[in-house]
This record gives sequence, C-alpha cells and structure tokens, in this order.
Amino acid sequence: MTSDAAAALRRLSAIGRLPLILAPTPVESLSYLLDALGPWPRSRQAFDLFVKRDDVIPFGFGGNKVRKLELVAARAQLERADTLITTGGVQSNHARATAAVAARLGLRCILVVNGTPPPKPTANALLDVLLGADIRYVATRAERAPEMERLAAQLRDEGHQPLVIPLGASTPLGAAAFALAVGELLSQTSAPDVIVVATSSGGTQAGLIAGCRLHGLSTRVIGISADDPSDVIAAEIRRLLQGLEAMLKTPSGLLSEGPIDIDDTFVGAGYGIPTPQSTEAIELAARRGGMFLDHTYTGKAMAGLIAKGRAAEFDDRTVLFWHTGGQVGLFA
Repeated sequence: MTSDAAAALRRLSAIGRLPLILAPTPVESLSYLLDALGPWPRSRQAFDLFVKRDDVIPFGFGGNKVRKLELVAARAQLERADTLITTGGVQSNHARATAAVAARLGLRCILVVNGTPPPKPTANALLDVLLGADIRYVATRAERAPEMERLAAQLRDEGHQPLVIPLGASTPLGAAAFALAVGELLSQTSAPDVIVVATSSGGTQAGLIAGCRLHGLSTRVIGISADDPSDVIAAEIRRLLQGLEAMLKTPSGLLSEGPIDIDDTFVGAGYGIPTPQSTEAIELAARRGGMFLDHTYTGKAMAGLIAKGRAAEFDDRTVLFWHTGGQVGLFA
C-alpha cells in the first residue's frame, strides 16, 4: 500500500456515517450453487464461490443502497436538511431505501418516479406509500432530474432545506460507502480473486474498484449490467472514481486509471425483464440454498457469474458474488 493510498484510507474512515447496516454483513459459501453447476471435468480446477450478503441488512429491507445512504444521510443531517428528494422507477430499490431513511430521521421524502401510478401498489411501490413518501410521477427517465431540481427550488423558496440525491445515490460520497465495504470484507476473509456485482448507475462498482485499489488488491471487479451499454456505465464509473480522488485528496489517476470491467450481454430484452438465464439463476439460488435474487439486478448478475463459471473463466480462483439485495421486487 502506498502512502497516498494509506492517507486516502484514513480520510475515508473519517467520513460521517449514520449506523444502519449493523456491519459486517455475512460472507457465506455458495458451494451448493457450485454443486448445481457441475460435475466438473477432471481437466478443470473448479473455482471457490462465496457471497457477501448485503441483502440481509435489516434496515429498510436492506440492499446496497442502504450502505450508500449511511453516508448520504449523515451529510443530510450535517446540512440540516428537512427533505430528501430522489428518483427511480416505480419499483426502485433506492427510492424505497431513501424513504425508509427519511422516516427514520423524521424528514419529508419526495420520490420522482418515471412511469404510471399503479392501480394497486405492490412491492417497493407499496413500501414507499407505507413509509409516507410523497410520490410524483413523470413520463420518462429524462424528466426525472429536471423535476427534482424544480421541486428543490420550490422548497427553498418556501424556506425549506431539501437535499437532492441523484439516481441510486451514485455520487462520490455514495461510492465511498463501497470503498469502505472492501475494508469490511477484508476483516472477514481473504481478498477474492474476482468480485461479481450487478451494476447500473455505477456507484457500487466504482466504490468496490476504489476500495480494491486503495488496499492494493489485484481483485478483478466485474459488473454485470442491468440496463445500459458497458461504455456508458464505464464512463460514469470513471467519473465517480475521479470524484472520489478529489474527495479523498489522492493523486489524479490513483483510482480512476486502469480497467473497468463491465459485461452488458446479460441485459436481455431490457431493464427488469427476466431472461432464461436470470430465471435459472433465481431458481437455483432459491431451490439449492434458500437465497433470493431479483429479476432486475441480482438475477442477471448471477446469470453472468454462472455463464462465466461454466466457460472456465474462473477456474482455480476465488469468486465472491456481492448480493446487492432487491428481493422485494419479486413481489411486484
């Protein structure tokens, strides 16, 4: 570890956090899933497979967004915000987690979601209502950010102090939560050779990459896209890594230079639409191990892991699947 990286880790650990996740989340063997993928030919060295269970975070039905919101909510308290404004789709995990944080802190929550109001809210949409969120609907993704800014300006004119949280809390501050999570992982087990994680708005993968680089690991972080093309996500991740460099006062390029590994071949027909591979992954995880994945993110990420494992890409390596939650979506 370089002196620059050590200094950045000290600054990272000093960032204010709202304790929500009861860390560390478990690391478990997925040997039962490996058994389902075999038998392995004698010529192959099967890989070791583990999972980091952010799906079992107890607060707000858990998931990776709760990690990010630990830091973002602490910033909201510091800035004396009285309203949290964020965005997503009708079944957004991030929107649900933000509404839960707002409820915990006694703040107003406004969710700007694209889509049409469901006749009967289910899954995350039902939880948003239960949590008391003020839900505003827009027709398209492109309208979400302008509407958030319009609402924030209106609230400021009325004397309020809103905090706008971008999609997925994918900001340098949100990504910092997953740079910290790499340290949490290393307190539990040896560094894996590969981490596989669902990726979309980029904050989770950016944080994992930053954490690995700060700790001097050679771990490969593979993001399996839930929606956008790999080049679009990679550009956003690099932007977030550059933001983390500025936040942590590291030399330019310490975090942002180097490969960003994204596979967009498991998206299928689109965001949230199951594929035969994701359906197989969801059923295997449930029927072999009692672990639940979702159709939008983790099912497709596990499908990617399974395909790469069957193709001998991971042979004789240790692979960790970072479970980012989202299982509420099974009830949509």
